Amino acid sequence: MATTAEIVQGISQVMANTYDGALDENGEPIKVGLKREEGHPINDSRVMDGFKVSFPANQICIHYHAEVKLKEVYANGFESDLEQMIEDIASFIKKEYKKVTGSALSLKKAGELDAIVQNTSRVRTWVQAKCYYDIGGVDAEGINDASEDRLEDSFRKFLEQDSGDKRPSNDKTKAPTPGQPSHAGGGKVHARKDVSSPHKAE
Repeated sequence: MATTAEIVQGISQVMANTYDGALDENGEPIKVGLKREEGHPINDSRVMDGFKVSFPANQICIHYHAEVKLKEVYANGFESDLEQMIEDIASFIKKEYKKVTGSALSLKKAGELDAIVQNTSRVRTWVQAKCYYDIGGVDAEGINDASEDRLEDSFRKFLEQDSGDKRPSNDKTKAPTPGQPSHAGGGKVHARKDVSSPHKAE
């Protein structure tokens, strides 16, 4: 079974070959399923989109971003199209991971799609979407899992020496006399609230 570091290295190698214009070992363009791969690279207007990944604990998060038109945003099935795009990206990662490492990669969808659409003008609009997948064979703690107490015994014993409010034996500071003004911070001196004090609290 591959270690967590080996799985991350394998996925990182896959991501290194996903830039726009990347070629495989036969000199053919690598097809991920992105919109930028559609049409002629010179004659047709190309859609700018791409993806990246991050590794939160025992998961992989696939981030997808693309320029879109407002009519696409308001059309039926926009969210399902985003989900399908991220699913295609996950399938591509698993397939290329198999080629790079020789072993299979298990990805299981965790949670729902998270997407946000923003615009800078009436013309330029883009979408940012992400989805989490559990990585099989990774023994790291999940984000929502309760953490275990892993303090070393020596450090735990040091913390247990806390005396709380008890004053140390070498503290010779005298306690304020009842009614005596005392400094309360912030550059002000407040009178202690005592019935026998001639001072009044500010």
